[in-house]
Amino acid sequence: MQQKSSSFSIKNWSDDDKPREKLVHKGRSVLSNAELIAILIGSGTKNETAVALSKRILASTNNSLNELGTVSIKQLMKFKGIGEAKAVSIAAALEIGRRRQNEKVKEKAQISSSKAVFELLQPLVADLPHEEFWIVYLNNSNKVIHTAQLSKGGITGTLVDVRLVMKQALEIGAVSLILAHNHPSGTLKASEADKKITNKLQKASEAMDIRVLDHVIITQNKYYSFADNNLI
Repeated sequence: MQQKSSSFSIKNWSDDDKPREKLVHKGRSVLSNAELIAILIGSGTKNETAVALSKRILASTNNSLNELGTVSIKQLMKFKGIGEAKAVSIAAALEIGRRRQNEKVKEKAQISSSKAVFELLQPLVADLPHEEFWIVYLNNSNKVIHTAQLSKGGITGTLVDVRLVMKQALEIGAVSLILAHNHPSGTLKASEADKKITNKLQKASEAMDIRVLDHVIITQNKYYSFADNNLI
């Protein structure tokens, strides 16, 4: 049994099969997602290599890193061989990736389409288990002046303070707004409540000579635009 256990140690693999050595000598881009996760967790179990364990974890999320980013520490710890420290390492690495993507998007601070809104806010809200309502404030060149989380609610909905939106828009000199919120359920459909708050914010904005350009509903991989569907 001891011989079987040691055979599953990464130390005993050939250099070409060791994820760390492979990254050092061949570059990070040649590694599979499972090999990268194997580097994070460092070891598997006596019956399963770190790479095999990582493949099993990925398979549980349809081999999607985005889906893996939504998995909780407790859920990760249900896999044999994943303790709290390893689960935290995986979660931290995925969070770094999410923040890196968000920094890249912020460099493109001009909004020219609903897709650009999705790319701006998807890293912030797509993986959340609860609903959040955000406002993107723009200048007259459609460049982002400021993005702000207006409210945070339960999975069934969120509350929006119209007066706070208008106050902030006037303070920073915004000439237009884009509304956005996530649907944790993954449903890409505007509810009656979504339509009502859009209409309410439109009326309030018009009184201040500010335009509401769009309202974008965001899920993990897709989005729904009020403007694209002629609801604004």
